Amino acid sequence: MTHPGQSTTSSKPPLLGVAPEHSPDHPGNREAVDTVAKESDADVHGRDMPPRGLGRRGAFWASASVLSLALWSSGAPSVLYPIYAEQWALTPAVVTAVFATYQLAIVIVLPLFGSLSDQIGRRLVMIWGVALIAGSAIIFAIAPNVAFLFVGRALQGAGTGLAIGAASASLVENNISRHPRFASSLATIATATGLTLALVLSGVLAQLAPMPLFWSYLVLLVLAVATVVALAATPKDRPIHAPRWRPQALRIAPGLRVAFVTATLSVSLAYCVGAIFLSVGAHMIRQFNTEGALVAGVLLGCSSAAIGVTALLLARVPAHVGVWVGALLTTVSVAVMAIAAASESIALFLVWCLIGGIAYSFAFTGGLGLINRAVPERYRGGTLSLLYLCAYLLQGATALGVGALATVSGMGMAISVAAATLAGLCVVVLGLMVIDVRARRSKTHRVASLR
Repeated sequence: MTHPGQSTTSSKPPLLGVAPEHSPDHPGNREAVDTVAKESDADVHGRDMPPRGLGRRGAFWASASVLSLALWSSGAPSVLYPIYAEQWALTPAVVTAVFATYQLAIVIVLPLFGSLSDQIGRRLVMIWGVALIAGSAIIFAIAPNVAFLFVGRALQGAGTGLAIGAASASLVENNISRHPRFASSLATIATATGLTLALVLSGVLAQLAPMPLFWSYLVLLVLAVATVVALAATPKDRPIHAPRWRPQALRIAPGLRVAFVTATLSVSLAYCVGAIFLSVGAHMIRQFNTEGALVAGVLLGCSSAAIGVTALLLARVPAHVGVWVGALLTTVSVAVMAIAAASESIALFLVWCLIGGIAYSFAFTGGLGLINRAVPERYRGGTLSLLYLCAYLLQGATALGVGALATVSGMGMAISVAAATLAGLCVVVLGLMVIDVRARRSKTHRVASLR
């Protein structure tokens, strides 16, 4: 259920605000930077990372595991929502409210703590976030009524709100590849892997094991503890000259408003379609007369698997191309979604899962790449947190809206309205990309005329 630089060349772009001849990637300086990194295992962005434990490579993969765990926790209850609804007589509105509590917690945490990792380090913030996710697993595992589900989702959201921005920034800063877009692609792969495994494993355990509402959360708890152990073994990365932390408003980095809005809406497209999958997808499958949590888990897992497989191919795809393709494919996917809901066709539902997963990967990776390519490191944690804040707000609103409409007017009408709304958002994203293309062409012409 979730959440890293893009460039048109295979080498990292120079840091914003740094002259090319002083860039770490300038031919005359790259060898020196690589030598210093190997000898001291220090972060080239100026963070205090003394040699210890897993090193920078370990920090990179530990950060990827945090993103995977965050989406695992988000998706773990999704296949189980119909079981909760049957046992406790819950309406679609209540189920989607439980789902949206996750997003509500995130939008409370991000404004307060979104830039915390810029000041005290990515590692410590990720540890705190994963610890909250571990607590949520315990709450879900022992839940005797729906109130516990709200508490569990709140803890999941708070943990993700703390960890996801820090983990995304850590991936960029500890990138183990010469391709700057590798971090963005791996973020998508990590979240897709976590979500796929959560959906499929939850379905398998719910269908085949006793106590269907317990075992998937025990697995989540074990994974969270293992992730904390891995993070504890990575280098400390507290900034050397960081000021004392205090809550502060999240801000867009100077000069990045258009890029930020475009990137945020692109990521939001992915998240909003994901909200429908995860909040009411299993319920839709039940309405198609397909019994069993295992079937629901496999079908929903096909979507997240499509996200991960597509992301494997996106490391060399420029960010702006990802946004274009993501918006166009999302338009197609929501149309298929509406037809599948109206016809109650399980085959069309599977087609929606696959197209929607591919669209998600392009939109999410492209949007994240736009920001990572442009934002300076000192603003990265706060800017990414603001992007996620906006995306999760729209995701939560989508889930609540679909749930309310489904309760009042039926699932078919709710999905149709959601499809029309998301198609409109796609048009907005495409319009912003047209404006961006014209602006870049105008700038190119001005530069050429000066020559």
